[in-house]
Amino acid sequence: MKKNEKRSECPISRSLDLFGDKWSLLIIRDIVFKGYRFYNQFLDAGEGIATNVLSDRLKKLELYGFVISKKYEKQKTKKVYQLTEEGIGLIPILLEMMAWGFKYDDTLLIPDDRVGIVDRIWNDREAFLEEVITSLRNFDSKNFC
Repeated sequence: MKKNEKRSECPISRSLDLFGDKWSLLIIRDIVFKGYRFYNQFLDAGEGIATNVLSDRLKKLELYGFVISKKYEKQKTKKVYQLTEEGIGLIPILLEMMAWGFKYDDTLLIPDDRVGIVDRIWNDREAFLEEVITSLRNFDSKNFC
């Protein structure tokens, strides 16, 4: 798999070239906000991603330096995926997308156990962001979504 060519010197365009397709962002979302680490978790996330698309996006995310994979210590035939520091840098973008979605899509169903998260996004976004990043760096899988 080769790296994308730049369409322009616009940073928004370049960012979209690298991580802008929906599947890549949903994989990153699942790592960040759901604590997913394994291929089958991404596959069974409920979004309906095809196996070939998932495999391609994971390879692409690794190629661009957003994700690394390692052999899982408990089962050497499995890979465990985690974000790099560059991938962690995407978390504020995802958080802003969540906030925008909550604000402008009144059809979103928010489970009772997630209302507190929505409140934190609105009222204490920086502290929530720090908790998410700390949880991710400590491999303390929490479901924030």
